[in-house]
Parts: sequence; structure tokens; C-alpha cells
Amino acid sequence: MNAKSANSSIQSFSLSDFASALAEHNYEFNVGQIVTGKVVSHETRGAYVDIGGKSPGFLPIEEVSLSSADTPNLVELLPLETERSFLIISDQDADGGVKLSIRRLQVRQAWENLRSFQAEAKAFDCRVVGINKGGVMVNCTGLRGFIPRSHLVEKSDLAGLVGKTLAVVIEDLDESRNKLVLSNRKAMRASAMSQLSRGQLIEGKVSSLRPFGAFVDFGGTSGLLHIKEISQKYIGDINSVFQPDQAIKAVIVDIDESRNRISLSTKILENHAGEMLDNREQVFAEAEQRLENNIKQLWD
Repeated sequence: MNAKSANSSIQSFSLSDFASALAEHNYEFNVGQIVTGKVVSHETRGAYVDIGGKSPGFLPIEEVSLSSADTPNLVELLPLETERSFLIISDQDADGGVKLSIRRLQVRQAWENLRSFQAEAKAFDCRVVGINKGGVMVNCTGLRGFIPRSHLVEKSDLAGLVGKTLAVVIEDLDESRNKLVLSNRKAMRASAMSQLSRGQLIEGKVSSLRPFGAFVDFGGTSGLLHIKEISQKYIGDINSVFQPDQAIKAVIVDIDESRNRISLSTKILENHAGEMLDNREQVFAEAEQRLENNIKQLWD
């Protein structure tokens, strides 16, 4: 090969090699981009991360974790040479460096998990971290949520709930407004309903009275004892039969999970019409045996 040919070959190779190098080392980073990097050093304010750019990215200590800890331990959470994903949260500076975040990636994942829980109507656990007159604040996978007092099973001692873990389902979720409203009562009711069956004898207390029947609380849920299901004998005024907080035994006659309703009956425990009015204490005392004797009525 002559000198002219050799120079041409070298020049051609160099241009091609240079173009390939540019393609392989694209130092353009954008806010919102997820990159993979390796932790290369720690300092008081955060950590430096090699993300393949001209300059290392910087992870501020407040962006290290979604944990509530004020000063995360970088050495424990991100040992040197740790490789993982980071979210770019700033434009490049004059040297090509950017700021990074793990916390905001975790926030994204937390909202995604919550949307999945909502779609599946799935119960999950949250820890109570504070109270106000309207209910309690909870920590749910690092996000702050709220359970209104009306959606708590235990409503009388809110301060006593702080530090406790409660099962919840999502009542309202709006990521754009950072809004997360939860229900402990519905989660407990769903759990209780999954363990109930038609024909089951329950023990509970009358929680409220209405002209059409009595609501009975039992085992973390409640059911309706319709006025027509109290006795085989006609009842004109339910207040003449029951009082709020009165202990009661009844039989589950229907479970409608789609409408979240449980129907109860005590007339199935009667051996003759009117026993629930004339001798209620004996009916309840003999409830197990009476149900065994009369259960066929439920299936007919």
C-alpha cells in the first residue's frame, strides 16, 4: 500500500470512529429521565453517582429515600459501587452535571401501587402517624394518607391509634392533588364478610334502630335485622323489642357482597310465633340448638 492510500484509509477510519464515539457517549440528559448509575463517593450533603456523563451526577441527601428519617445513613443505604436507577431532577450545569433522586422514583412507584390496589379493591396496611379532630393521618408506603373518623372501626380513642397498623382500602385517590383518603371500616368489613356464611349464628350488639329494622354490629361488620325477620308474629314498633347496645344473637340469612349487605333473622330461632317478644332471653340462650333444629327453614 502506498503512502497516499494509507493516509486515506487512516482518515476514513478516524471519521467513522469519531462518529461512533459520539453516538456511544451521548451526554445529553433531561429532567424526568431515568438513568442507571453507580455510587462513587459520599459527602455530608449527598452522594456522587457515575451515570456515564462528562461529570458525575449528584444525589442530595434529601432525595435518597422516601423514608421519614431526617438524615438517611448514606453508607448503609447506598454503599460505594452500588448500582441502581436514578431520576434526573435538574438540567445539566456548565460542567454537564445533573441532580438525581431516588425518593421521587419511589413516590412514582408508590402511587402506581396504590392505583393497582384501588383497581383491585385490595386491602393493605398503613401506620397511624398523627391525629386531628376529623380522623387520623397514616403513612402508606411512604405517602401520607387520611382516614376520616367515620371510616374508622375504633372512633373513641384516636390518640390510642398512633403508632398502630390498620388495614385499609382506598376511598379516594387523586395523585395530581396529592390526595389519598382511606377506609379502615370498609377493609375490616370486607375481611369479616369473607369469613361469613349463610346459616351462621352471630353474636353482636344493636348499634341503631330504624322504623324498618335494627342494625347489629358483630365481628368487625354489621348487618340488618329487618322488622319482618324479628318474629313470626307482627311487630308494629321495633323500639318495643330492642334498645341500642343490647346484646343479641341472630342468624345470617343472606350475604350480598356486591352491595356490601348482610341480612339477619331471629324469627328462625322461634319454635312458635311471638317467642322473640315473650321470651327473648330463652330464645337466645337456646339459640345454637334451635338453629340446628330449624335450619331447614332457611333452605326451603
